[in-house]
Amino acid sequence: MLAKLREEAGKTPEEAAERIGCHRSKISRVENARLGISVGEVRDLLHFYGMDDPDYVEEVANLARRRNERGWTQKLGLKIPSYVDYIDYEETSDYIRSFEPMIVSGLLQTAEYARALLKADPSMLSGERIEELVEIRMHRQEILDRISPPRVCVIQGEAALRAEVGGPAVMADQLDHLMKVAERPNIELQVLPFNAGAHAGILGTFVLFSFPTPAFSDIVCVEHRTGTLYMETPDDIHAYTITFDSLRSTALSPAESLDMINRVKREL
Repeated sequence: MLAKLREEAGKTPEEAAERIGCHRSKISRVENARLGISVGEVRDLLHFYGMDDPDYVEEVANLARRRNERGWTQKLGLKIPSYVDYIDYEETSDYIRSFEPMIVSGLLQTAEYARALLKADPSMLSGERIEELVEIRMHRQEILDRISPPRVCVIQGEAALRAEVGGPAVMADQLDHLMKVAERPNIELQVLPFNAGAHAGILGTFVLFSFPTPAFSDIVCVEHRTGTLYMETPDDIHAYTITFDSLRSTALSPAESLDMINRVKREL
């Protein structure tokens, strides 16, 4: 419906994306019913497409509202658009590559580790909200238990293993969990050791999402203090793919990485 209206209005996906301040791939996914969209964004797009009939606008807005109410993100009160988009990309991708130099990847965190991270953030939050966000993080990990789970490649910096988040007991459980999930056939875990020196990922964390539908381009995700930056141009994808491949070459092998995780745990 939205695609037809956009085309009839003579607007490109790039123009629609600029209108609501998102990346082009979100427009493609919304139009293919693969991604939710807020009621406010729907109304804005309809106005941009020249649809000014209030009854029609409200009908389409109600469709968007019902679509958005289906998920656990709404149940838990998750309303930050960039984070909702991130979760949708996570749920619809078939290949996830991430580099996490300082903390354990969110898909591989235990609840206690996640809770300790959230409590350490000075901008956070009530105890109730922390528990909601921990629950969200645990829900995100359900994609790993699907019949056909995504392929996940994670490169963890050694600092992520050695920072005693939550204390020695919490960290020991987290390291145990890493060793267990690394045994899954769809998960590849590598550690980038301190002695690797200068490396391609020196600028920090990023995630690459790839999708089973060829029409959907890869997405690079870079989180920052107040939101999330998404990139999808061929140049961006190429640069981050090359960076990830370089990091994989520099990091320890999966077997060597498990040895290091076990060694760090024994040192706690």
